[in-house]
Parts: sequence; C-alpha cells; structure tokens
Amino acid sequence: MKTWTTRSGYTIAQILGGRSNVFLLSHGGRNVLVDTGRQKDRAHLLERLQDLRVALLDALVLTHTHFDHAENAAFLQKKYGARVLVHESEAGFLLKGKSPLPAGTLLPTKLLMALFAHRMASGLTYEPCRPDVLVEDGLDLTDFGPSARLIHTPGHSRGSMSLVVDDEIALVGDAMFGVFPCTIFPPFADDVPQLISSWGRLLETGCRLFLTGHGSADNRRLMEKAYAGRRR
Repeated sequence: MKTWTTRSGYTIAQILGGRSNVFLLSHGGRNVLVDTGRQKDRAHLLERLQDLRVALLDALVLTHTHFDHAENAAFLQKKYGARVLVHESEAGFLLKGKSPLPAGTLLPTKLLMALFAHRMASGLTYEPCRPDVLVEDGLDLTDFGPSARLIHTPGHSRGSMSLVVDDEIALVGDAMFGVFPCTIFPPFADDVPQLISSWGRLLETGCRLFLTGHGSADNRRLMEKAYAGRRR
C-alpha cells in the first residue's frame, strides 16, 4: 500500500489502485476518504479499511460524480457514517445515481464517445446518494479533522474538485492523469481550456505532488511543463 506523509504528519494511503484510485487521509484518529472506486472493488476497499482499523469516516470527498469515483458513496455513507462532500453543481447527479460521461479530448476518445457514449451511459448508473455538504468555490476541512482544503478545479467535469493537504500534496481526481508516461493530459474532459486553468490554480497552491484518480502520482516539474505547453 503506497503512503505519503506531509511535514505536519498527515498520512495519505492509496487504498485502491489500478483503474480507479481511492485515498485515505488520516491524522490523530480522524479519517477522510477521497473517492470510492467501483462497486466490483467494494470487498477489496472494505478489506483495506479494516487493515487500517478504520471504523468511522469523518468525511467522504468526491472529486466528481462519475461512476468510477462515486459508485460506492451511498454504501460508505451508511456503513461508516461518512458525511459526503460534493460540488454543488454535481449534487443532482449524485442524488440520481447517474452522471453524464465526459467528452473525449483525443481523436480515439472523441470517436469512442461519439459512437458509444449513449450506450455506455445507460449501463453506468449507481445507487443514489444524498450529499451532506455542498461545496462552492472551496471549503476548509478543519471541521472534519485535517489541515486540508477543497478547491474547485473544473474542466474534466463542471464540479471537479481537488483536496489540498498542507499545500504539499493535492489529490486531484481526474484534473490530470497519471496513466501515460511524460504527460498529465487526460483523455476525457468536458472543457479543456477550463481544465488548463485549473492546472494553474493547482500550481498556485505550491504542492509538489499530485495524486491522480487514475494511474500514478504526477510531480510538480511534469505539471509545470504541461501547463507551460498548453497555456494560452
């Protein structure tokens, strides 16, 4: 299990990896989960939480409401008493258990979405979940335990958010990808110019490491290079 620790002693554990990453932010017995993974990975998720002796979740942060990030939200809310935090613009999707798929950004993904988006979306519903906290532009998470804050980083989706911990590590969902070598550009995003602007906002935090929703972590140097190359 990969873990990272900030200078203030906050620990971030990657408790699910592969197609969809799930992270647990912990300190002083307080726990905040970031995203939930797929329902098919629920048993593995529960096993990891048990290994870490997590009995309660102070909060569940959804970086956005696409199925692969929110499919277990209702279950975790019930089982662990987690207060679910989501951006206000995507709260309605969470309540319905259905979020529109993002657009493709590359020729192959553009063709994929043009040909099959409607068919895929019909089978990617999940158990509806009632959000507890609606986030606007940002939110300090002190009331939930950690020295961390949420910032609005739209582009991949309208309500995408990132969790910034100690201005050292940002958990960015799909604002960037860690799947392909030498690039952070995601294959799916609804608004690319807005996405690039969000990269700038993330760089302004001073974070040195960016934990992505898919793939491995991206470092600041790669992020700066990508932003400079696409900034207009």
